[in-house]
Amino acid sequence: MEKIQLLILGSGPAGYTAAIYACRAGIQTVVYEGLVPGGQLTQTTDIENFPGYPNGVNGFQMMEDFKAQAQRFGAQVRYGLATRTDFSARPLRVEIDGADWVEATAVIIATGASAKYLGLPSEEKFKGSGVSACATCDGFFYKGKDVAVVGGGDTACEEATYLAGMCRKVYLIVRRDVLRASKAMQERVFNTPNIEVLWRHRTREILGDANGVTGVSLDNDAEGTVVTKDIDGFFLAIGHHPNSEVFQPWVEVDEQGYIITEGKSCRTNVPGVFAAGDVQDPTYRQAVNAAAAGCRAAMDAERWMAENA
Repeated sequence: MEKIQLLILGSGPAGYTAAIYACRAGIQTVVYEGLVPGGQLTQTTDIENFPGYPNGVNGFQMMEDFKAQAQRFGAQVRYGLATRTDFSARPLRVEIDGADWVEATAVIIATGASAKYLGLPSEEKFKGSGVSACATCDGFFYKGKDVAVVGGGDTACEEATYLAGMCRKVYLIVRRDVLRASKAMQERVFNTPNIEVLWRHRTREILGDANGVTGVSLDNDAEGTVVTKDIDGFFLAIGHHPNSEVFQPWVEVDEQGYIITEGKSCRTNVPGVFAAGDVQDPTYRQAVNAAAAGCRAAMDAERWMAENA
């Protein structure tokens, strides 16, 4: 069985940054990329809010830059997905792709979180070309345009009001006849003149052409009709799902499945196991924040290994 000093699971900003810091500290580091090599950012076209890229950068290219930097310092980056874990004893054990087990002195979990989608074929077709699950990431591209947000909770209301500050019109598509959001968030929506709430509407299909999204077809359940709205952007705000299931027999998670870390550190309840990025961050979900967490996780792991050598 292969023995590794530091095993990093996940290859987004958190995983690659952790690898950079760990390798520079002289730690033998192996990164398994997971289901989506490079993480969610590889599904984003242009990123304009990450420091160091004054002209913006393609999401796939940015992750390739992260990967190259990690490899430059000695990180071994491999294809593979963690399918089972055994953190009951030392060394820590992780099964890769349902086949081979590896042993590690320390593990950094950076498997991220997946945005929840409606399951429409057109969502997949226009993902990155008008369909987004992050208004903070992509809202800037729709300045002065019309967009739609799906959801009725705090996140949806927050995204709608954020977009309203730059877009001409925001449709908030709500399946029910009430919002699940807090009273304060509801008031913000109702007091924003360019937000129109579409009560009891469900998304039937996202419309578009070779250039991206052009509209959305909706079932108006209140009237039993089908309506179409012309939009340039379609934002999902129905939640995220942390990719933590394979670790849950050992690592403590909250009610949503996000891994719980101790204070400002990246330590989990299992000694030698650390978590960074969206898998433990239900609030910010930004690449720069994930990268910072990856740095902290690597430093926490380095100190832990030094103390427990």
